[in-house]
Amino acid sequence: MIPYGRQQISADDIAAVVETLQSDWLTQGPAITAFEQAMAERCGARHAVAVCNATAALHIACLALDLGAGDRLWTTPNTFVASANCARYCGAEVDFVDIDPATWNMDAERLAAKLRQAEAEGRLPRVVVPVAFSGQSCDMARIQALSRQYGFAVVEDASHAVGAEYLDRPVGCGAYADMTVFSFHPVKIITTGEGGLILTNRDDLAQRLQRLRSHGISRDPARMEASDPAAWQYEMQELGFNYRITDIQAALGLSQLRRLDTFLARRRELADRYDGLLAELPLQGPSRQAGARSAWHLYVVRLQLDRISKTHRQVFDGLRAAGIGVNLHYIPVHLQPYYRQSGFKAGDFPEAERYYGEAISLPMYAGLTDAQQDTVVAALRALLV
Repeated sequence: MIPYGRQQISADDIAAVVETLQSDWLTQGPAITAFEQAMAERCGARHAVAVCNATAALHIACLALDLGAGDRLWTTPNTFVASANCARYCGAEVDFVDIDPATWNMDAERLAAKLRQAEAEGRLPRVVVPVAFSGQSCDMARIQALSRQYGFAVVEDASHAVGAEYLDRPVGCGAYADMTVFSFHPVKIITTGEGGLILTNRDDLAQRLQRLRSHGISRDPARMEASDPAAWQYEMQELGFNYRITDIQAALGLSQLRRLDTFLARRRELADRYDGLLAELPLQGPSRQAGARSAWHLYVVRLQLDRISKTHRQVFDGLRAAGIGVNLHYIPVHLQPYYRQSGFKAGDFPEAERYYGEAISLPMYAGLTDAQQDTVVAALRALLV
């Protein structure tokens, strides 16, 4: 089976992990600081806070913005459930903004229209979470302008977009979002096994994120209420969580980061190659937003069902039967049973629902060979033509 995504682990990665295992620190040690500093430098951000996974990153990003009961968070329906669940963890309400039919990202003009209506109704969001679907940024400049107009914070869920660029700047630089979240799950651009990271240029948010990831505890004497704290003293200043990443994971991440450009180059080569190989098939391929350079976590196609004799399910199942480990990103979040209980229903976000009825994620990872890609395309062609 050719998987839709997988990690690529080198001898250097293994050596970095072994070196950490043989060191004095397995957690809360220097490898974490080194990884955070390297990620912040790569993205041009002032602060990076590493955590155990991107879901935890989204959660404490919302907490750091004081999102809570009576507040609202808006995100896209075309995402993994974590982009919405982070609001529910805080007791806030969730709503969605439909997607752009070309980019499959949150539609900034639909967002603008929804904000105008929400302002009239007194129901503006406190936080908006645009998602860099498949590795390509949303129209972040427009979203940032709207945030200033309507007073909401922006947490960019860039879990797919490590190494991506937007308007000639690295995603995560902080130019268009209060915070940016990355994921290091094994199918992402680089991996720490499991892991996540939050980038921000705001000192106040960074300090609070560092505290929230570790039980709400501070060990910094300068930030304690005690006037003359002893060397052993720490203070739990708010209710936090054990969302810490380990030095073992951070060492792997730092080693992987050194090959980020190599991974990106191969993914971009594969995306260009897919574009050419699939050009004559009854498909809509992914678009490239002007000014954005995708990290190509995913390569998604939409079937033009009016031009083929098979259903979406038949094509998907046929590819799986042929040994192609395709996937579908994503089931619209508002159609999940949990969110249906909140009153969402089919038809609420029609563009995301149309997308879901046609989309298939093809294999995309740095270790995918040209021969394997040819096999994927041949299997797809056999089902469509």
